[in-house]
Amino acid sequence: MSKGSDARDAPLRAGVLRTPEVAFEQVPDFAWTPRYSVVDGLRIAHLDEGPADAPVVLLMHGEPAWSFLYREMIPPLLAAGLRVVVPDLVGFGRSDKPAKMADYSYRHLVDWMTAWMRGVDLRGITLFCQDWGSLIGLRMVANDPDRFDRIALANGGLPTGSQRLPRAFRVWRAFARFSPMFPVGAIVNLGTRRKLSAVERAAYEAPFPTNAYKAGARAMPRLVPGSPDDPEHLANEAAWGLLESWNKPFLTLFSTGDPITRGGERFFQSRVPGAQGQPHHLIRGAGHFLQQDQPDVIARRLIALVRDNPAATAKSDR
Repeated sequence: MSKGSDARDAPLRAGVLRTPEVAFEQVPDFAWTPRYSVVDGLRIAHLDEGPADAPVVLLMHGEPAWSFLYREMIPPLLAAGLRVVVPDLVGFGRSDKPAKMADYSYRHLVDWMTAWMRGVDLRGITLFCQDWGSLIGLRMVANDPDRFDRIALANGGLPTGSQRLPRAFRVWRAFARFSPMFPVGAIVNLGTRRKLSAVERAAYEAPFPTNAYKAGARAMPRLVPGSPDDPEHLANEAAWGLLESWNKPFLTLFSTGDPITRGGERFFQSRVPGAQGQPHHLIRGAGHFLQQDQPDVIARRLIALVRDNPAATAKSDR
């Protein structure tokens, strides 16, 4: 794996698209400089801000968002003295985008981000994950549990295919597959309570200058395990096995306004030992993208999670 400033100009793999940097020039309130790594011939972008020896907070976005989703959470986390790391998933943000939907699989997404995490050598991690950030992030925990000190889960899950998916999600999956139009900014706007400005909608759309760049965003809904026959059923069952013995802090921060994940926090609170006694919080006034609706509330909860649960895990270098 190559990393550092040289990776910015990494060769583009055949069949892969890379959003031109000019597309991000008008993105507001997002002045942080991206860093780049190369995994499996794919350039992966991430932000890495704050003291190198501070506790690491890893913010994992879902789809069809990108790290812009965390722009209002990053400043208070930095002000609290934390190190904040925010990757763009493959297919999103400044990361490379395989051009065919068939290029994406749940296993590939997990493997790419696990390799990225190991390559930048993150340790002592407090994971915050939402939407596909949780489907991938919790598998990253299962792949490398000693790198993680704490987990905060928001509006996400780890489906194995053994439970029927909510109707709202099945509608979304059909839309992603069959709709001739896939307006990312409008989709994020529908998942929020505080409606986005035209500039914000354009910022969410920025990584996707044409429909050709949206293969990952369209593919992801169909990759969610929907039956026990799903190819990732056993891997997610194994990850649940790890979580059912997880004694480190596990916090849930779900919103009351998400028709897809509402109530899902109860599965984790009842099954994860580390969830016992934690100050779980239902966030009101927030939709699916609660980072967009209530960023200050989430940031305060994450700061408290780190402050009230100190760990002696060695921090990584960068």
